[in-house]
Amino acid sequence: MIQFDTNIYDTIRKNIKKYRKEKGITSARLAEMVGLSHDFIRQIESEKVAYNFSVDTFYKISVALNVKLDDLIKK
Repeated sequence: MIQFDTNIYDTIRKNIKKYRKEKGITSARLAEMVGLSHDFIRQIESEKVAYNFSVDTFYKISVALNVKLDDLIKK
């Protein structure tokens, strides 16, 4: 039986924040790059808010960070 990551959004949000910081990009700058509000990006990265996001948003963030989608879902 295949094991699924039940907290995939948590994994993605942690990786978005990790790669954003590694590249020296602020959450405000990332928001500008993907055409979203700064508050929305903060909510995506927040473990407390745990806001879910669309595949389109996931893709745009991966392009902006120059990171493969696979890298954003790896634990």
